[in-house]
Amino acid sequence: MMRILVAIDGSEPSGAAVREVRQRPWPAGTVVRVLSVARPLIPPGDLALVGAAYDQMSRELAEEARKVVVRAADALQQAGLSVETQVREGDPRTEIAAEAERWRADLVVLGSRGRTGVARWLMGSVAEYVVRHAHCSVEVARTPARPEVAPGVR
Repeated sequence: MMRILVAIDGSEPSGAAVREVRQRPWPAGTVVRVLSVARPLIPPGDLALVGAAYDQMSRELAEEARKVVVRAADALQQAGLSVETQVREGDPRTEIAAEAERWRADLVVLGSRGRTGVARWLMGSVAEYVVRHAHCSVEVARTPARPEVAPGVR
């Protein structure tokens, strides 16, 4: 049995990861786990001052993550794949790598936003971290810089 962890966040690059998994033939018995990690908000100042608003925003982020995994799971199931879903809270970089290990994934598939320079330095690259730290193979799906055009068509 092959285990594929698809890490998504609802962005177009994570949609590319779902499409990559969806369009390929996989061995019989393959199981896909769709994971979304809700990054907790770190409020400025004292937590007690923002308690209720912080809790509400955290619940909304977790709910959005659940919706994202359900949509992706539906698309993958329509392609005939056996699918599970998982939502975690934390830093997406470490949670994806940890989930791959916990679940004994054979492959992690995720998208990349393609940040470079200062943006990458400030925010870090989830894909780069997972490639470096996952215990298994990692595929980074990319969205084309421009839509593909049929040969001879402009």
